[in-house]
Amino acid sequence: MRNLLRGLLAAALLIPALGLGSVLPATAQTRTSVGAATTAGVDIRDRLAALPGVTVTEEKPAPGYRYFLLTYTQPVDHFKPWLGTFQQRFSVLHRGEDRPTVFYTNGYTLGTTPSRTEPTRLLDGNQVSIEYRYFTPSRPVPTDWTKAGIRQGAADAHAIIAALKRVYGQKWISTGASKGGMSSVYHRRFYPNDVDGTVAYVAPNEVNDRDDSAYTAFFQQVGTPECRTALRTAQRELLVRRNTLEPRYAADNAAKGNTFEVMGSADRGYEAGVLDVVWSFWQYATEADCATVPPVTATDDQLYTWFDAHSGITSNSDGSLAQYTAYYYQAGTELGAPSFDVSYLKGLLHYDYKQLYAPRSYVPRSIPMHFDPGAMRDIDHWVRQSARRILFVYGANDPWGAERFTLGRGSRDSYVYTVPGGNHGSKIAGLTADESAAATAKLLAWAGAPAGPSLTQGHQAPSFGALDAEGLRLERNRL
Repeated sequence: MRNLLRGLLAAALLIPALGLGSVLPATAQTRTSVGAATTAGVDIRDRLAALPGVTVTEEKPAPGYRYFLLTYTQPVDHFKPWLGTFQQRFSVLHRGEDRPTVFYTNGYTLGTTPSRTEPTRLLDGNQVSIEYRYFTPSRPVPTDWTKAGIRQGAADAHAIIAALKRVYGQKWISTGASKGGMSSVYHRRFYPNDVDGTVAYVAPNEVNDRDDSAYTAFFQQVGTPECRTALRTAQRELLVRRNTLEPRYAADNAAKGNTFEVMGSADRGYEAGVLDVVWSFWQYATEADCATVPPVTATDDQLYTWFDAHSGITSNSDGSLAQYTAYYYQAGTELGAPSFDVSYLKGLLHYDYKQLYAPRSYVPRSIPMHFDPGAMRDIDHWVRQSARRILFVYGANDPWGAERFTLGRGSRDSYVYTVPGGNHGSKIAGLTADESAAATAKLLAWAGAPAGPSLTQGHQAPSFGALDAEGLRLERNRL
């Protein structure tokens, strides 16, 4: 009992310091209007640094903006804050306190070079980007992996938004791509009133992790029959020539000092990479790239180079996997993971496909994993019944979109758009002209653009520039 009282006292002292008094389930939330205090003459860096829990660690140049790297003191467990804290990295791309703010849940590690997402450019606004918890260095030590889930991640976002609204009092729009897009939806599920709208790009929705028939169906119809045949032939050839190519794969990794303790062996890493190569092709490439798929007559060098380009020779080594442990842990405990029919590889595989091509293979065995099938069902139910002001963008040729979010009778002012021929980098700009204009107009409306015959009338978004190119590069490395 004495320890309990001490814990409660510690929690009472900690919560005000972290600004966590409003970290409550959605049913207990009330939206508070946060107006900017009178701070005439106070530099924005000083204003940010004065926020409870915030530390400004660096400022970097960014044309047309000011760019800050910061940390925020987060509890390891938002619902038991006495268990300790850690420093979560985030960044602020400051345009002006009179501008809307885009909250970018990238879902992975934080890029530290100034960059701009599509909504930030379209709104000519500020951008706040956070590093998802448990991606290094935003990881508590010692690490309790049971605190890496979507509820804790949503509460992280809520706490930072609540703190920054003391500075940025205009409209807020959340966004993210792939896992970041998923994270933006999860945040809205638990804190629906934190932002005024959400643009979720290429966000998978694995409601039933045991039924992956949608992925198999996708690979049976994507592209042309000729391209599908060429890809399967190249994939088979990587296994037919395994006695030559796998030793080369092992040697190349050994030369770089790479090991395969997590996967179990270089041979397992090679086979997992071969299994992934067709998925990766459609995730990143386009139908125009079908012409580059090596034929059965290709040399070993040509086949190996193509394999490296689309799967990555080092991607299943310990060093590479360590960067994504937090993702694979989440996939194996809440998010789910895809699989698809590979019967055409029968007789060429050394390992059970469904065991090898699964999140457990990519996470150190020292980290326990137990899957919760209810987590994504809850999210899916909320989107269908309660989602408000969410815009989903998918790519028609993106395998991650085979299982996507679907709106329901309870969804309001929400939309699903698909980029024709688009891959995992699909954006509003890639939609048909009419749909792109409609999606942009909706985004502007949510962000407070004045109503009128044309919501885009009088609004001139900045042209695509170096900050946008950097944003696409960072997303490409995370997707």
